[in-house]
Amino acid sequence: MSVEAVADQREKTQISAPLCNTRKGIRSVIDSHRSYMMQCVHVPPALSHNISLQPNLTTQAVQTQQWTRLILSYARHKHLFILKLDDCEIPAGAQGDWDEILQNDRINRKLLSSHLSLLMASMVSQNLAVYEPPKQTRSVIVYWRLPEEWAEVVHEWATSTGQLNTILTFYELTTSGIDNPTKGLPLILLRKVIAILGKTGRGQIIEGVEGGGVRFFPGTGKS
Repeated sequence: MSVEAVADQREKTQISAPLCNTRKGIRSVIDSHRSYMMQCVHVPPALSHNISLQPNLTTQAVQTQQWTRLILSYARHKHLFILKLDDCEIPAGAQGDWDEILQNDRINRKLLSSHLSLLMASMVSQNLAVYEPPKQTRSVIVYWRLPEEWAEVVHEWATSTGQLNTILTFYELTTSGIDNPTKGLPLILLRKVIAILGKTGRGQIIEGVEGGGVRFFPGTGKS
């Protein structure tokens, strides 16, 4: 799957809705009034050909591609970054961030953790996710926007809001501001983003400033 098909280049670009035809219905992912309509993976009565892992390798590859698009689109829509195997093991009565796509309460079916583990591994192999923390396989950071794309978005925000040559703490960048694109961004991903900007002289990590911070500099990123 190409990077361009997974994420756009700018914060204001509308989510591209993944469409997948099945025998029983069509998925429609609509970013309107913050609603999310899902009818492809969660189609009664069987769900077996989407929720259950397909034994046929060709069908399984298509299924994995559909799930990957759905996970990335949903994460972007909900501004989610962390996906864990625990997210499909939520106890009855509890509610998780990923419930809307990982389970179907109407027919009491959900994605198994073993299947989610394969999906996560596939996403990591395509650089669409990364295991975090390292040296384990139960949790990933989802790259619904690649670090390089985040670098451009963040620098554009810093430029347009007059934040250049100003030290901002990591806390400020990840917790405050309604229009701040880095709100909720995992610190390890934010550090990677600033390191990318540092390669073109547009960003610098400042250690020791209330847990660390960032200074942005003017520039286009072009050599």
